[in-house]
Amino acid sequence: MDAFEKIPVLALVGPTASGKTALAVRLAKYFGAEVISADSMQIYRDLFVSTARPDDDELQGVVHHLLGFLPADTPFSAAEFCEHASQLTREIRSRGNQIILCGGTGLYVQSFLENIEFTGEGADALFRSRMRLAAEVLGNRAVWELLSAVDPQGAAALHPNNLGRVIRALEINRTTGLTLDAQRTQSRRNPSPYRHLTICLDFLDRQKLYDRIDRRVDQMVWNGLEAEARAFYEKYGFDNGTARQAIGCKEFLPYFRGEISFEDAVQAIKRQTRRYAKRQLTWFHRMPDIRTIWADASPDVFTEAVKLIEDEGLFVPGKAGIGNDESEQPE
Repeated sequence: MDAFEKIPVLALVGPTASGKTALAVRLAKYFGAEVISADSMQIYRDLFVSTARPDDDELQGVVHHLLGFLPADTPFSAAEFCEHASQLTREIRSRGNQIILCGGTGLYVQSFLENIEFTGEGADALFRSRMRLAAEVLGNRAVWELLSAVDPQGAAALHPNNLGRVIRALEINRTTGLTLDAQRTQSRRNPSPYRHLTICLDFLDRQKLYDRIDRRVDQMVWNGLEAEARAFYEKYGFDNGTARQAIGCKEFLPYFRGEISFEDAVQAIKRQTRRYAKRQLTWFHRMPDIRTIWADASPDVFTEAVKLIEDEGLFVPGKAGIGNDESEQPE
């Protein structure tokens, strides 16, 4: 595909609480865009408060896709995200609107932009089950160390607690003999159909980001986080896979069991969210050709983003994609 035929996509990424959504809304209005959410937790309709899913006031009528469209007991993979996002991209272009990909799940963003090919190659469900059992008995780090022994470079790129991806890397190595990096190379055989600019919101003073995270968690508590977590577990049970990943739910489990105080649970949420933000930034700053806007140093983040987009020749100002249509959400 010729470069001039590629579909222009703006990817707006950054850690949680960095202000991505607000900036995406302003840019969507200015350039006439619709937004595809790239957040692996905001896809679940039962997790509104704990995932800080934006409400109608925050969205300001700008069309957003892939928000709250799945029940929380439904698995959703990066491959499925790319399939949905690819279809949405074609539909958005057919309406004459631009595309903004906005979210904090680096795997989703990078897989989509680089046109990663996901196949069933290397699948071994029994092996996956055994590794999950091993993690429950021996701990996540023990499984990560198995990966480190056969693929040290792949293991170094993954956090030991990112159990799903650690097991997947082991599964690929076991069934194909490929390291994670070699498998990724094979998955990029076809060029990306997208001409993209990736902008990351970050903070020179990391404490300012952490303060924003703490304030957001306080607001989530005020908005009913405890009640949402309790209702979630009553509906889906304590062993639900999503619950083990969702910061803001799992930290309440010891509180519900009477093992810690409410205040300790809230502090655990803040602590885990700060750690998650660090992991997000590590991922984003490894992405090629990423452009960073320092939110705490920029006199005007919106103006700086517009300049980057226009200097790149990605978008020109146009009619905004207004009117969020829930009927367009995939089921």
